[in-house]
Amino acid sequence: YGQLVKDNVVMYKPAAFGIGSQILGPQQVCEKWGIKRVEQVIDLLGLMGDASDNIPGIKGVGEKTASKLLATYDTLENVLLHADQIKGALGEKISAGKESAILSKKLATIITNAPIQFDEEAFKVNEWNKEALQELFTQLEFKTLGARLLGNNAIKSTPKESNIGSTKENSNNNNTALIQQSLFDLLPQHEANIHNTEHQYILLEENGLPEFIHQLLELHQICFDTETSSLDANNAELVGMSFSWQKSSAYYLPIPSNKEAALALLSQFQPLWDKQDIEWVGHNIKYDLLVLKWYGIEIKGSIYDTMLAHYLIDPDGKRSMDNLSRRYLNYDPIAIESLIGKKGKDQGNMRDVEISSIKEYAAEDADITLQLKHVFDPIIKEQELNNLLNQIENPLVQVLCAMEYEGINLDIPFLKNYSERLQGEIVDAQENVFKQAGLRFNLASPKQLGEVLFEHLKLDEKAKKTKTGQYATGEDVLQKLQNKHKIVEDILNFRELTKLKSTYVDALPLLINPKSGRLHSSFNQALVVTGRLSSQNPNLQNIPIRTARGREIRKAFIPRNDEHYIISADYSQIELRIIAAISGDKNMIEAFLEGKDIHTATASKVYKLPENEVDATMRRNAKAVNFGIIYGQSAFGLAENLNISRTEAKTIIEAYFEQFPMIKAYMNQTVQFAHDNGYVQTIDGRKRPLNDIHSSNAVVRGFAERNAINMPIQGTAADMIKKAMIAIHYALKQHQLNTKLILQVHDELLFDVPKTELESAQKLILTAMENAMKLPNQVPVVASLGYGNNWLEAH
Repeated sequence: YGQLVKDNVVMYKPAAFGIGSQILGPQQVCEKWGIKRVEQVIDLLGLMGDASDNIPGIKGVGEKTASKLLATYDTLENVLLHADQIKGALGEKISAGKESAILSKKLATIITNAPIQFDEEAFKVNEWNKEALQELFTQLEFKTLGARLLGNNAIKSTPKESNIGSTKENSNNNNTALIQQSLFDLLPQHEANIHNTEHQYILLEENGLPEFIHQLLELHQICFDTETSSLDANNAELVGMSFSWQKSSAYYLPIPSNKEAALALLSQFQPLWDKQDIEWVGHNIKYDLLVLKWYGIEIKGSIYDTMLAHYLIDPDGKRSMDNLSRRYLNYDPIAIESLIGKKGKDQGNMRDVEISSIKEYAAEDADITLQLKHVFDPIIKEQELNNLLNQIENPLVQVLCAMEYEGINLDIPFLKNYSERLQGEIVDAQENVFKQAGLRFNLASPKQLGEVLFEHLKLDEKAKKTKTGQYATGEDVLQKLQNKHKIVEDILNFRELTKLKSTYVDALPLLINPKSGRLHSSFNQALVVTGRLSSQNPNLQNIPIRTARGREIRKAFIPRNDEHYIISADYSQIELRIIAAISGDKNMIEAFLEGKDIHTATASKVYKLPENEVDATMRRNAKAVNFGIIYGQSAFGLAENLNISRTEAKTIIEAYFEQFPMIKAYMNQTVQFAHDNGYVQTIDGRKRPLNDIHSSNAVVRGFAERNAINMPIQGTAADMIKKAMIAIHYALKQHQLNTKLILQVHDELLFDVPKTELESAQKLILTAMENAMKLPNQVPVVASLGYGNNWLEAH
C-alpha cells in the first residue's frame, strides 16, 4: 500500500508484536524500503516479490538487492534493459527472471482509476433499524449480541425438540437439556462437532449380526456408507460398512481383509440386499454400489443420493459431504486427513486406522448423510424437483453403476500399431516445420514457437502476448494465420498428432483394469450445471470425432469377443428439435415433420432458394447458424467460425430470424424470464440459477444471457438421454437380454451386444430412445443406430 501514499494520504499501521502504531507518509515509506519515490514500491515488488500475495519476483533477488538495483537504474524496466551489463550470478538471475519480473510488477500495481463516485451522505451513521435488527437476530439466534445491542429481552428463543419435556417425571432431564442447549447456543456455529454433540455410534460384532440384520429388515429407509482402501471403486477393498436410520445414531461393521471371510460375512446380509421395499440413502452412493458389485452384491431397493439432491437444488455449488454438513447442519465432521493424513504419496490407508477411530468417522458419515436428506427433502418439494430426483437422477445411479462395472474392451495391438504410425507422422511434421522455419527449436515450447513465428518469420506484426509476456500461440491464433504460411498447417498437424498419441493412443492401454482386462471410465452425474454427464479416468467423451486421425481411435473400442457386436445409437439433431419444440417455430417444426435435412431446409429459407439449389457452402453456413443460435452466437462469433466478414454474418443471422421468428422470440423471452426470476429451466423442470444475469458488467451479463438461452435446450437433451438410459437398462433386464450398455457420449449410447440378440436389442434401444420424452408441438424424436466390429464401424 506504500504506492498509494502521497502528501495528503498516509498509511496507518496498528501496533503489533510489541511495536507501537506507525503513521507512514512518503518520506517514511521511502526510508523504510530504501527508495527515492513511493512509485518505486511496485518496481521493488517486481524485483523482490511478495510471498504473502503470491508475487514471485525474480528468484534470488531480495529486498536489499532490489533497493540497490533501483538506486542505480531507477525503474524495473531499466534494470531489465541493463541486465547484460550486470555482472555475475545477479545478471544471470535478472536475465532469467525477466518475464516473472514484468508479471510481478503488474500484480503489485494497485489500480486506482476504478469508476467510483463518492457520496458523503452515504457514509454518515444513522439510527439503527431496530425492528429489522430484532427480526434478523431472532432468526439467526444471536441472543448475546441482541441483548448487548437491543436489551436483555429483545431476542426470543426458538423452542427446539430437545428442550421440550412432556411430563413432570423427566423435568430434571429437561432442565439439564435446556442448560446444555443454552451453552451450545453461545458457541460459534462451526464448533458443533463429534466432541460436543451427543451421539451413539456402535461397533458391531459378528456374533450380533443376525439380530442386527433382522432389525434392518423391519426398516423401509436405511442410510448406508462404505469405508474402503481406495478412491477407485473398481480396485477398492471393503474395510467396513456403516448404517443409520435415526439422527445421532449409527452402527459400524468392520469387514475382514481376507476376501473369502469378507464374502462370507456379506452373504449374511443377502436378505437385506434382495429386499425391494427399502430406500438406500447415501452420499455419492454410486461409489458404494460399485464397490459392492465387485463383491457380487447388487442392491434391489431404490436409491436416494444426497449429492444428487443438492445438485438439483444448487447446480453450481460444492458438493462434498463435509461442505454440505457445515452449510446445512452447522456441523463440522471428522476430517479424513485426521485419520490417514493429507493427500499425496504418503497418505495412509483406512485399513490401517484404529477401529475406535474409524468407527466414529464412518458412523458419523452415515448419520450426517441421513440428516442431510431430511434437510433436502422439503427444499426439493418446495422447488418442485421431486420428479427429476425420483424419476431421473436417483434411478440413473444404478444404470451408471452397471455401465461403469461392465467397462469396455480395447484392441491393444491396434493401439500399439497406431502409436508407431503416429510417431512417424510426428517426426515428419516436425521436420517440415524446421525446414520452413530455417532453424531447429523446441516445437512443444509456446515461447520458442512464438519467437519463431512472430520475430523470425514475422507472420503478424500485431501479434498478441499473454500475461506472462510471451506470444500467444493457441489454436485460435494459429487458425487465423493458416493462409499466411504453410508452416502453420504443419504446426497444427504436429499438435494434433502429439495430442492424439499422448492423450489417447499411448494413455488408454495404461488404464486397463488388471482384474477385468477392460477399460472402466467413471461418469460424473453431479458436475455439469446443464445436467449433462461427464466422464473421467479416462474421459471417453472427448475422444476426437472431427478429424480422420481422431476417428481412427474409435477402432480400438471393440466388443468382448467375436460373438458380439458394438451397437452405436444416437439422437438425430436433438438440440435443434428441442429448440423447434419449445419455441413453436412453424417453419422449423414443418421441416422436422417432413423428415427434411434440417440444414438444407434452413439454407433454403435463409437464402430464399429451392432446396435443390442449396450448395455445400450455403448448407455449411446454415448449419453453423443452427448450432450457433443454441449458444447465443453473435455475428462476430459466426464470422470467426465461418471465416467470413462480420457484415455477411450479420446478414445471414438477420435472414435466419426473418425465416424463423419464433426462435428469436424464444431467445428474447428466455432471457427476460432469467432477468425476472434469476434462473431458467428445462422441460422437466431442471433449474439453473444465473447469478450474473443482473451484473453491471456487460460482458459478464452477456455470458449469463447466452447460458440462459442454451441451458433449457442442452438440459432437456440431457434429461432425455438419461430417461432413455434408465428405460433401456430395465427393458434389457425385463427381457433377460445379455446386451450391456457400456458408454454414454452426450447424445450417443454404446452397447456390447451378442450377435444372437442383435435384432431384438436394436428394436428395444430405438423404441426406448424415441419414446423417452415427448416434445411439445408434436416435434418427432428420431434416433439412428448402427453396429459393427468396433465403435467407428458401428457409428
